[in-house]
Amino acid sequence: MFYRETGQFKTSYQADMAVFPIRQDRIGLALILLAAFVVIPFFGSDFIISSVMIPFLVFSLAAIGLNILTGYTGLISLGTAAFMGVGAYACYKLTTFFPNINIIVLILVSGLFSAAVGVLFGLPSLRIKGFYLAVATLAAQFFLQWCFVRVPWLFNYNASGAIEVPQRTLFDIPITGALASPETRYFVCLGLVVVLTWFASNLLHGRIGRSWMAVRDMDIAAELMGIRLLNTKLLAFAVSSFYCGVAGAMMIFLWYGGGEAADVFSIRLSFNILFMVIIGGLGSLVGSFFGAAFLASLPTIMKFGLPAIGVPLAGATAEHVTFMLVGALIIFFLIVEPHGLARLWQIGKQKLRTWPFPY
Repeated sequence: MFYRETGQFKTSYQADMAVFPIRQDRIGLALILLAAFVVIPFFGSDFIISSVMIPFLVFSLAAIGLNILTGYTGLISLGTAAFMGVGAYACYKLTTFFPNINIIVLILVSGLFSAAVGVLFGLPSLRIKGFYLAVATLAAQFFLQWCFVRVPWLFNYNASGAIEVPQRTLFDIPITGALASPETRYFVCLGLVVVLTWFASNLLHGRIGRSWMAVRDMDIAAELMGIRLLNTKLLAFAVSSFYCGVAGAMMIFLWYGGGEAADVFSIRLSFNILFMVIIGGLGSLVGSFFGAAFLASLPTIMKFGLPAIGVPLAGATAEHVTFMLVGALIIFFLIVEPHGLARLWQIGKQKLRTWPFPY
């Protein structure tokens, strides 16, 4: 009754194959965007915006990048944090060489450098896959992280070895640096995530996305059908690394305001992004947002939410409980529901479509 396509007639193939063919989906998306652009920035506190919403947007974009590679193409990667670091350091160098170019343009361009590095380290995927490919990308993680620390040119020979975010404005409004407000940085992050998610959705629903999924399901059959594995796999690495690179630049310039590679872009971050994809759902853009929302908000809930309702939980204890809970959920979803929270969301929608007689 509340969620059905009865009476919503399609008069063209394009309408039937739309990303959101049901009117309720389109209304729900409009309400979500309205809440994101109006309710949260104007009614949310600076703490919620800085500690929950901006991390959620950054992790969502990184999870989309990894999901394109792992969920849609079937190529395992453990070097997500390294590709994010490439984007962050590329953006830092671009701000040094081109101080008059808008920082949003530089954040997007930095993803191209990450895409080039991703293609380079994606070459082994032409000969190996599975566990061996994971080891190869893990080697990329260690090598690039070593470069971030040991190559002084990357951080402009700063004695601290950290990225120092410069002050940049848009229409005389600071969007990076100490003077940038949380609301301004949130709007920039939200705009980038919405545009890039729309681009990824169109890419995945087109010929390129179908080629990726064919390679994921059975690469030999895909090659016999005429799909070139070389171009398809390297393109998946390029697009995935581009998204991760933009997310890394956003993390430093719009969230942290600076940082050291040894602390930010470590192997732990790569595993966290992988956990977001597993919990949210492999092969699902919605699952990327679900997983990022869960893991981005869980530490804040443990450290501040539970004590606020009277559950005493120290900071160190909250961190340990978070690790245990995430590990238990990963095991649970891998056994019970491998497609993650996105699949549970689809099941709930399907039950609404047959309500009041859900099967």
